[in-house]
Amino acid sequence: MPKVSAKRQITLPASQCRIAGIEPGDEYRSFIAGKRITIVRREPGDAWGCLKHLRADEAVSEEQSRQDAIERRRPTVR
Repeated sequence: MPKVSAKRQITLPASQCRIAGIEPGDEYRSFIAGKRITIVRREPGDAWGCLKHLRADEAVSEEQSRQDAIERRRPTVR
């Protein structure tokens, strides 16, 4: 089983990389939801133009925006 190194690095199993089509040097995105990390290989032009109609709020950081999106997805406990 792979382990996290002292530098917080991980090694992805070769079999999983083959299935996901991940090659050395590929770029990726990682997302956190709860205590799970999802790794997604980036495709060239994968988001080109799909958000062009949106305007960024310069007063909000990417991290603040991400945390806000995560909070909105969590079910409220009643």
